[in-house]
Amino acid sequence: MMDVLSTIPFDGLGYLLKGKRAMGLSYSLLGLLRFWRVRRVKQLFTRLEKDIRFSYFCIRCARLLAVTTFTVHCAGCLYYLLADRNPHQGKTWIGAVIPNFRETSLWVRYVSAMYWSITTMTTVGYGDLHAVNTIEMTFIIFYLLFNLGLTAYLIGNMTNLVVEGTRRTMEFRNSIEAASNFVGRNRLPPRLKEQILAYMCLRFKAESLNQNQLIEQLPKSICKSICQRLFLPTVKNVYLFKGFSAEVLLILVSKMKAEYIPPREDVIMQNEAADDVYIIVSGEVEIIDCEREKEQVVGTLQSLDIFGEVGALCCTPHGFTYRTKTLSQLLRLKTTSLMEATQTHLQDYEKMLKNFLQHHKKLKDLHIGDLMVEGGEDEESDPNMASNLLNVAGTGNAAFLDELLKAKLDPDIGDSKGRTPLHIAASKGHEECVSVLLKHGCNVHLRDMNGDTALWNSISSKHHSIFRILYNAAAQCDPHTAGDLLCTAAKKDDTTLMKELLKQGLDVDSKDRHGLTAIQIAMAKNNVEMVNLLMGNGADVMNAKTHEFPPATLNEILQRREVGHRITVPDAGINGVVLARHEGDHQCPGQVCPRVSIYRGNPVVRRETGCVEAGRLIRLPASMEELKNIAGQKFGFDARNATVTDEQGSQIDSIDVIRDNDKLFIAEDPNSVI
Repeated sequence: MMDVLSTIPFDGLGYLLKGKRAMGLSYSLLGLLRFWRVRRVKQLFTRLEKDIRFSYFCIRCARLLAVTTFTVHCAGCLYYLLADRNPHQGKTWIGAVIPNFRETSLWVRYVSAMYWSITTMTTVGYGDLHAVNTIEMTFIIFYLLFNLGLTAYLIGNMTNLVVEGTRRTMEFRNSIEAASNFVGRNRLPPRLKEQILAYMCLRFKAESLNQNQLIEQLPKSICKSICQRLFLPTVKNVYLFKGFSAEVLLILVSKMKAEYIPPREDVIMQNEAADDVYIIVSGEVEIIDCEREKEQVVGTLQSLDIFGEVGALCCTPHGFTYRTKTLSQLLRLKTTSLMEATQTHLQDYEKMLKNFLQHHKKLKDLHIGDLMVEGGEDEESDPNMASNLLNVAGTGNAAFLDELLKAKLDPDIGDSKGRTPLHIAASKGHEECVSVLLKHGCNVHLRDMNGDTALWNSISSKHHSIFRILYNAAAQCDPHTAGDLLCTAAKKDDTTLMKELLKQGLDVDSKDRHGLTAIQIAMAKNNVEMVNLLMGNGADVMNAKTHEFPPATLNEILQRREVGHRITVPDAGINGVVLARHEGDHQCPGQVCPRVSIYRGNPVVRRETGCVEAGRLIRLPASMEELKNIAGQKFGFDARNATVTDEQGSQIDSIDVIRDNDKLFIAEDPNSVI
């Protein structure tokens, strides 16, 4: 309604109805409705300011000019209206200069009014057109006050336009000045100063190219569509993601961030944690080895190459520094996002590892070891992923080995010699790899072409901590583990390895799966040195076929054992077997001095709890009281009320039933502790 009323020509209607141009006050008030159309002009300028086809600066200046012109026009017209309505024509501001101003042309009167309005707005006037009566003075007072606000508005808007156009330049100049002051204050060399300033200049030029801020303002669905449109063709052609399903590719693309990096900037530092993976969209990136005295460029990456994936997949720090050579656009992907997206789709995860191994199978400087596939495959053939478990296990990279096993690869794969990853890790001392393989259910009892198990390889390589881990795992499912090891050493006539096994606390009388002991095998092979070693460590010869062994040699060994001539001292016990030393250096001439092994605790409880506390080898005393006193001194408790039992838990009340090399268990009274 107001828009319609503001367009009605009330002056023309009054002239048609009354036949004269001079209208009354009512017609003049109706004419003020035309000011309603001013809001349409405001809306027009608002739309033009948002239209990117036009310069914002020009539209804004045009708007300010329109506001100023409208204000000048309205003030001049109102000022002329005061003179025109005054009955005394000569006592007005324009009548004092032009006596018969009503008879002059409309153009002269309009120009005079505009001249007064502009000079009053911009200055305080020249005095040639001035107020004559009180009404005119009052109007000028309010007009000057209004001009103060209008002038402040115009100056503020023009200042904002100018400052906004130069804001980035001023920030750049301030940063350059701050950098120069920093260099001077710290007395940095001129070469370093040039590098700092050059970097800041390049950073300023490349800042306008970053688009993350724009994309992050959009809804998630639109962001995914944009990323799919911009980055999906590039990601598809990266070697690591070839063969991926469309679903996983879309997930990865939606989590990537595009960045523009200026030249000579380090994207990844050597030995830095593997947090991100980068894909090169455009530009070049140098691979630099910084561990030497002088930086050495070992390679250059170009568009569609990826870097940072070695540290991400192998869970190791980056082996090189990656530095941009030219202005480069990179896609950054968080390592956690990569692993989460692929591990939920095992086929794509296995494909990624397969692509990774195939791409790097000829590179030996990636801190993941030599990933060459055995069998001499050519580059176009598909490498056997499982066989790479052997190589990774040999390098000791437990994290990468774990990732490969999570892809459902066979942990018991063997090489041409029948060696499994567990064999290789155990022989090379990679304890973490051994733990990873056991976690994924590898077979501890597999043998290679030589008949050796991983347990045998660990002890032969003197990796005692790995031996204990494997022994505990093997003994849980095979009670003949200790006997097999000892009998194998006896069959191979390996006294050095037999000593290592005995030092680990294995029971010297343990039987293998065929019911044989090491002493029986050694006597059958007539190995005097091995028999001497086993008997010196308490081996039982009662069930051995002694007729196959020279009686004189056997008697000599028995005499030496009876006087404690030679006893190996184990370092630790696995099954609570003897950690023993010979008690005293004196001999018992003319008689046999029986010896027993004593242990603390009930034998049944020890087996149930897996107790590995070592025992003590002592001479058998003459009475039970002396035996209890010795046990109390050795183990540090009051054994006067203790119970003495054999291996089956049967209580022993008399010293006469105890024989040489018996194993005795002293179970103390819990209320009697020293």
